[in-house]
Amino acid sequence: MTSEVAAATGGERFGPDVAVSGATQDSRVVAPGTLFVPLMAERNGHDFIDQALAAGAHGYLTSEPARPGTSAVVVDDTMRALSDLGRAARRRLSGPVIGITGSVGKTSTKDLAAGVMAERFVTHASERSFNNEIGVPLTLLNAHDNTEVALIEMGARGIGHIASLCDVAAPTIGIVTTVAGAHTGEFGSIENIAVAKGELIEALPADGLAVLNADVPLAAGMADRSAAPVLTFGRSSSADVCVVDATLDAELRLHLTLDTPWGRLESNPATRGVQMATNAAAAAAVGLHLGLSTDQVSAGLGAAHVSPWRMEVVEGASGALIVNDSYNANPTSMRGAFESLAALHHPRRVAVVGYMAELGDDEGNDHRAVAALAGELDIELIAVGTDLYGVSPVDDVLQAIGDLGPDVAVVVKASRAAGLERVAESLIAATPD
Repeated sequence: MTSEVAAATGGERFGPDVAVSGATQDSRVVAPGTLFVPLMAERNGHDFIDQALAAGAHGYLTSEPARPGTSAVVVDDTMRALSDLGRAARRRLSGPVIGITGSVGKTSTKDLAAGVMAERFVTHASERSFNNEIGVPLTLLNAHDNTEVALIEMGARGIGHIASLCDVAAPTIGIVTTVAGAHTGEFGSIENIAVAKGELIEALPADGLAVLNADVPLAAGMADRSAAPVLTFGRSSSADVCVVDATLDAELRLHLTLDTPWGRLESNPATRGVQMATNAAAAAAVGLHLGLSTDQVSAGLGAAHVSPWRMEVVEGASGALIVNDSYNANPTSMRGAFESLAALHHPRRVAVVGYMAELGDDEGNDHRAVAALAGELDIELIAVGTDLYGVSPVDDVLQAIGDLGPDVAVVVKASRAAGLERVAESLIAATPD
């Protein structure tokens, strides 16, 4: 009810008291009954209130005068009100709330963990990469009343951001996938990244659980910041949930064997690529801790719904194998994608790469290191839109590759801003000469 929205936000209700279900800040995806939350960003979200109402929104927040004949809650700041609503929605959830952060692998780990949880629990998870001050409260607001486990992805652009998200989401379980050189341009150093990611672990209650990567000292060291018990995962023999075998088939499907305190577990996770082994181990660790059997965890890993543009493997019209990993990139995820590509038996293996953003002063060295890795792995490198890799960028990727047929495997990878998903789509659609 809009009266409840007013109570949660300290706002003033305007118009009839109507029921609302769920919330969105995007007028293009309004569903009947939704609460519309206009935000001040590149455009003023208040300009889309009429569009949201026409699409079926029952009510809306506003920091401007309410429209006559509508149901609204007038607040001083719609962004702050959204956080207040997220906190109120979190109080409705009585089961585990799992926060997931890390420099690489947040979304894939969230997808795998959601698949595992769904084997036993009514599960709600962040859409796509809804991992910021907008996405986290919206994820909570859109959880159904019968939700038994919620999974919340958490990103950060600086120290204090994850602590702020935890203030809204109040996680009881925290997963840190890894700490690596991503976004160092924003944080200044990898040590500062560890400080920021560890805010999730510091927020956990004493009866919660911290799930940490045993292979990465800056992640494993967060155990000292945890009031909660710690469960580790990784390839290290010291890991509680240990990757003892991870092999790929001809289409980069992973066969995974884990040794765990609950017994040996074998699975074929829905995600592709050898770098997904530790993400799957993290998801398995949480499921086993929450009482799922090894068989249930195995099935859940295999049934997970994977977010788009993350190691998507498609046989193109030409017969070439195209790996669309274009959602994001940093040196660590580039290594994982290249090592997976190198595991294929195709005579030609090509990496089409674009700019890796937010790397700071070392971006030149980081890009050249990726180029050197391609050389070590016998992967041809084609750059698009940047010369930082030390090779001249091309305008026509298809022309640069030349013969594109069944003997060729191509991975496409860059930071999100590069928009290389369009290149991947063109490679998939390309027909033989």
